Amino acid sequence: MKINVETIVDAPVEVAWRAYTTPEDIKQLNAASDDWHTTNATVDLRVGGEFSSCMEAKDCSLGFDFAGTYTNVVVNSLIEYELGGREVRVEFI
Repeated sequence: MKINVETIVDAPVEVAWRAYTTPEDIKQLNAASDDWHTTNATVDLRVGGEFSSCMEAKDCSLGFDFAGTYTNVVVNSLIEYELGGREVRVEFI
C-alpha cells in the first residue's frame, strides 16, 4: 500500500530542509499534539546513516523511538529512508 501525504511550508527549501534534518529543530517541531514532545533526536544524514527521535508524552505516561536508516539523500531535494520494514520518500520542492 502506498500512502501520499503533502504539505505546504511557507519557507525556502533550504530552511525546510534544515528544520527536517537538524536535531535541535526536530526536537522543537516534532510533536503529535501539545501534550507530546521530542526529548532527543539524532541524525546521521548520509546513505546508510541512521536517525532517531525519542517522542514522549509530557506526563511521562508513554513514549517511543521513531528510528530508521537513510537509503538516499540529495541535499535540499530528497530523503529516502527505511523505517520498520517500510520505505519512506520525502521530497522538498
